[in-house]
Amino acid sequence: MAERGLVASESLAGCRPRAARTVLGQVVLPGEELLLPEQEETDGPGVAGERPLRLNAGVRSRLRVVCGPGLRRCGDRLLVTKCGRLRHKEPGCGSSGGIYWVDSQQKRYVPVKGDHVIGIVTAKSGDIFKVDVGGSEPASLSYLAFEGATKRNRPNVQVGDLIYGQFVVANKDMEPEMVCIDSCGRANGMGVIGQDGLLFKVTLGLIRKLLAPDCEIIQEVGKLYPLEIVFGMNGRIWVKAKTIQQTLILANILEACEHMTADQRKQIFARLAES
Repeated sequence: MAERGLVASESLAGCRPRAARTVLGQVVLPGEELLLPEQEETDGPGVAGERPLRLNAGVRSRLRVVCGPGLRRCGDRLLVTKCGRLRHKEPGCGSSGGIYWVDSQQKRYVPVKGDHVIGIVTAKSGDIFKVDVGGSEPASLSYLAFEGATKRNRPNVQVGDLIYGQFVVANKDMEPEMVCIDSCGRANGMGVIGQDGLLFKVTLGLIRKLLAPDCEIIQEVGKLYPLEIVFGMNGRIWVKAKTIQQTLILANILEACEHMTADQRKQIFARLAES
């Protein structure tokens, strides 16, 4: 096993950096260096050159690339930190670059800036709430990070409450920090979740699958019962239906959907619709 690991590390260290656009959907390994496409003119007509991302180059590139989970900027290089499939999302408004990330299966959630998560308030320390988000350490949440909150008008948050918010600070050197307002100061659906309902945990891969724009599971579930549902990128789902029985049925369906095919889902939904 030691010899295999040594050979793998030597082959990985000796390989040349690969172009990111040529390995989309393929497996990348930690330690690999990726090349990003240049949007500037090159020597050849109509040819796009590629080079490692330079953060301190003399001429600023028009290419704007956002690194998601599994990728890290190290100086002027773009390194892979997780094993998984490389994904890319095209930017809007005709701009160049886009978002690159590594789609991997992992059990522990690692906070990422901008992620919307469901947390549990575990303690109150002065003006800061400590929120368990399922990571290696709790996140901090200020009482002023709520819509309309002031020093006199404080939000009614108690230990044990469920919080739906997003990360504004998330890196390996600092404590994660959450807020329950957007950039305009509005709650936009974030804040304290109601007392009723059921909170359960699923895999991170299932959460990404349910939040995909082309996912049919949520549409089929919504046809069964009227419900309220909140998804957290940290693998937590909060669901509430009219009765406890309906809530438990919905939770069991969502948990089992990860390992079911489309035909199996249709059979289950047909049985529930008949009953």
